[in-house]
Amino acid sequence: MLLGATLIQWTAALVIRIFPVIGPSATSAWRFLLGAVVLLAFTRPHVRHWTRRQWLAALALGAATAFMNQCFYQAIARIPLGGAVAIEYLGPFCVAALGKRTPKHLALVALAGVGVVALTRPGNGLNVTGVLFAAGAGVGWAAYVYASHHLGGTTTGFEGLAVSMSIAAMLTLPLSVAASARLVDHPDLLVRLFIVAVMAVVLGLGSEFQGLRRLKPSIAGVILATDPAIAFFIGWFLLHQSVRGWDVVGLCCVVLAGAGVTYNTSVSESELAQ
Repeated sequence: MLLGATLIQWTAALVIRIFPVIGPSATSAWRFLLGAVVLLAFTRPHVRHWTRRQWLAALALGAATAFMNQCFYQAIARIPLGGAVAIEYLGPFCVAALGKRTPKHLALVALAGVGVVALTRPGNGLNVTGVLFAAGAGVGWAAYVYASHHLGGTTTGFEGLAVSMSIAAMLTLPLSVAASARLVDHPDLLVRLFIVAVMAVVLGLGSEFQGLRRLKPSIAGVILATDPAIAFFIGWFLLHQSVRGWDVVGLCCVVLAGAGVTYNTSVSESELAQ
């Protein structure tokens, strides 16, 4: 899970330089298209005997991932990477925290809310459009956590991921085709897109997929609390995006809330097991 988060947030910094040429939507579409080609070449999924349940799970994951990444790229084109991921993280966090409505969990939800307010304060480089796209990515991320767990439980290896990323590529194909002419004039960007596709879709999502198939969505959702911290570091280190005191406060609130839900849930499950 940690490896996947690092690779995905790292590639988010790489794609920002592509946005001025083909735009966020086409960049996301080409990421899926190239990633799906590599996954299909290496896994060669045997789908002839797939059940209806497996196909529906793959369709759900493909649609959720396509929606999540399209919204996320639109968000980071408008607002800093760290803030976008912090807002996006509220999707899987709420799935985990609100799945068990105890006073302790609700208090942790409130703590995460305080963190997001600190991160989205006026003058922090955010705007309404970017925040809304980040929130949309959060909805997609929550669906992605559930869909990955479900598909991982009905398939083996990486064949489920290969099929679902192929579905995502087909859903966004009109966007990639529309930008193909501009990529012909910038072949260096096509190389960058291929690197991003391998890092994010093949290695990043592949790592997360293996983790999500083994973890309950309620647990996986809060392990992803590390994503905002990784995104803030990458935004600062690679993109030279500023990090101020309130950013650190907000980030600590979000990460601590996620860690608290993880600990509380694990303790509760241990007590039930006994």
